Amino acid sequence: MNRDTRRQIAVVLAFTAMIVVNALASALPLNGKNTGEISDQFAIYFVPAGYVFAIWGIIYLGLLGFTAYQALPAQRENPRLREVGYLFVLSSVANIVWLFLWHYEVFTLTLIAMAAILLSLIAIYLRLGTGRTAASGAERWLVRVPFSVYLGWITVATIANASQLLFYIGWGGWGISPQTWTVIMLAAAVVIASLMALTRRDIAYLLVLVWAFVGIALKHTGAPLVVNAAWVATVLVGVAIVASLLRHNPTPRKLPA
Repeated sequence: MNRDTRRQIAVVLAFTAMIVVNALASALPLNGKNTGEISDQFAIYFVPAGYVFAIWGIIYLGLLGFTAYQALPAQRENPRLREVGYLFVLSSVANIVWLFLWHYEVFTLTLIAMAAILLSLIAIYLRLGTGRTAASGAERWLVRVPFSVYLGWITVATIANASQLLFYIGWGGWGISPQTWTVIMLAAAVVIASLMALTRRDIAYLLVLVWAFVGIALKHTGAPLVVNAAWVATVLVGVAIVASLLRHNPTPRKLPA
């Protein structure tokens, strides 16, 4: 068995383990609480309505497509897949670790696990060359788009996780109200979205942020400042999406097969 085959098998095993643990986390559930029940223990505003978390179904479906695609014999020596295979394994292990830490309420370490997921996905994204290099239709839909969606959601989840941890340790916010901090975080997310629109024209990533912002607006109807800021953020990212679609797209650099 050569190293490429070992990498393909490792990706399949990592994906399978991640799906099984995530399913058990809800079915058992781990430590007697599901993920959403634990999240509801934190009175923070940068958390969207419950229906928004259905995006995990889309993420896992996309990652299933990636896992199957990279396992094909024809993709065994694909240079992009060689570069991202073990990074995906790392992100899957970090995903599993985060679930155990979250469910057993070791909140101080959850942000480290979340950061590991985020950094591994950023590395995958950069190595894939999304928005910078050309790719076949299959690779675009089965590799690039799934990781764009996953990275978009983990961007939101990392901000939420940091907010939850700060609430848990009793951080006072330097005298700034929680609603105002939420506005600041939404503004930061819009800046990130704008950079992605300008440098990558990544519609899939941007749509995830729109999905999350709408969920935040709909959940916190009793906090007008948060609601208004979330709708403004939604509109701004929507404008970035339209601008990305209308902007001239230079011919991407071709990658070796």
